[in-house]
Amino acid sequence: MSYQVLARKWRPRKFDELIGQTHVVRALANALDAERLHHAYLFTGTRGVGKTTVARIFARALNCELGVTATPCGECSSCREIDEGRFVDLIEVDAASRTKVDETRELLENVQYAPTRGRFKVYLIDEVHMFSNHSFNALLKTLEEPPPHVKFLLATTDPKKLPVTILSRCLQFSLKRLSTEQIVVQLVKILEAEGVERDTEALRLIAEAADGSMRDGLSLLDQALAYGDGQVGTEDVISMLGSVHYDQVVRLIELIAENDAVGLIEHVREMAEFGTDFSQVLADLLAELQKLAITQALAGEDPDTEPRIRDLADRISAEDCQLFYQIALLGRRDLPYAPDAKGGLEMILLRMLAFRPLQPTASDVGGIVSNTDAGSASLGPSVKAASGTVPSGDPRTVESRVDGAPTLSVEQWPAVVESLGLTGLVHQLASNCAFQLKDGARLELVLSSRNEQLYNSKAKAKMEEALRERYNNALTLDIMIAQERDVASPVQQQRATDRERLTAAQEAIKADPNVQALCSTFDAEIEQTDVRDLS
Repeated sequence: MSYQVLARKWRPRKFDELIGQTHVVRALANALDAERLHHAYLFTGTRGVGKTTVARIFARALNCELGVTATPCGECSSCREIDEGRFVDLIEVDAASRTKVDETRELLENVQYAPTRGRFKVYLIDEVHMFSNHSFNALLKTLEEPPPHVKFLLATTDPKKLPVTILSRCLQFSLKRLSTEQIVVQLVKILEAEGVERDTEALRLIAEAADGSMRDGLSLLDQALAYGDGQVGTEDVISMLGSVHYDQVVRLIELIAENDAVGLIEHVREMAEFGTDFSQVLADLLAELQKLAITQALAGEDPDTEPRIRDLADRISAEDCQLFYQIALLGRRDLPYAPDAKGGLEMILLRMLAFRPLQPTASDVGGIVSNTDAGSASLGPSVKAASGTVPSGDPRTVESRVDGAPTLSVEQWPAVVESLGLTGLVHQLASNCAFQLKDGARLELVLSSRNEQLYNSKAKAKMEEALRERYNNALTLDIMIAQERDVASPVQQQRATDRERLTAAQEAIKADPNVQALCSTFDAEIEQTDVRDLS
């Protein structure tokens, strides 16, 4: 007996065997059971999600010898003949091969005649968007006044190309792309039934390569079985797909976090030895950076996050993650223009290191203590704390030196923040807080109300723990919410510094004799928005 490919062998023959299309199955099953049947149905969706499969099951449901039912028997002659593609009253047409109007008219001229064997004459037209305008007009005439014994089942991957006159006469069902998890579950089920050994990681790679298509996933599984001599192993699948292992992509991010340019170049060279598709490397890198950003946004609360991604979320700032993602995204677009893909990837990775902001350090930062002159931020009418409202001007007695820690002022708070080694959301929270005062073992910070979304109890607890470790004392942290838009936080201080430097750069450009000469000679003007401080 000849081998039957998995995509055909495991093609669903009942509605309840369909994967991921519950919304379509429910509507069709209810219509069949109530016999509320329309004359034309349009199934849309990407390739390999089950459009023609749904149409064939529907044709069986209409013509099963047991009657119109959502659960055709699959045993009667009508069901078997439809499965085998030889049912005389199921006319399957590939619109791509019948684009001429004469062919369409020839197809439809027998519509008026009653079915030969079945209850309904069913026209299944695949890729219907390939019809010409004249062919659509011929089809429209039949759809306007169809005989009661005819049903049209249309399938397309591009419904936008169908005339609105056709769309308005059809019930439209959009089939969903399958998730990676749904494809993996089905692949596991099939391999268990086939008695084939497999690696879960290998199936995940196949499912990701299938890109939402169950048919593509089964075709790739067939290819993997041939490549692996009847087994599905991770290394074989990686080699077959020319893809990159998860560990290799995550290692790239780790090397970027370590600022290790030499390690990055060596790692890329190692991947090149296996004929790696570097465009796919960038796609995988973007996917992992997205996971990293989501992990940071959720403050690590997703239990399904991989441990290495969770660790990277603490080591890489949210700003750096967004920068790396943007560089990789633009790099993927420009990769075809590079002299070779390997060199292009190396330059993209080195660009991430080159444009990564310098991380300020504070090797010898003093302890935290309030300064009544420079240490108090202007808070306006009132400041709201997590536990209530504290009126401004509330008298507080502040020591100049507490717990043996050396003094510190508002100006020194940014260096203190950087010395704590915070990352992700916790670092953003600390950077947007302004130092207010330290009273005994209590440290009070202020957060602008417009940044209130950065505050949560978990981030505050992590920040408090870091401060205690830094100063070796039982410090208590309070974060007040100020109604003002701006407070003297490290972020605001840096923005003020940047504005001052930009203003100085603009003034320097104006005062430059060469620039003045150019403006005078060519009646030119300085475009202030293009001035940059490169110091």
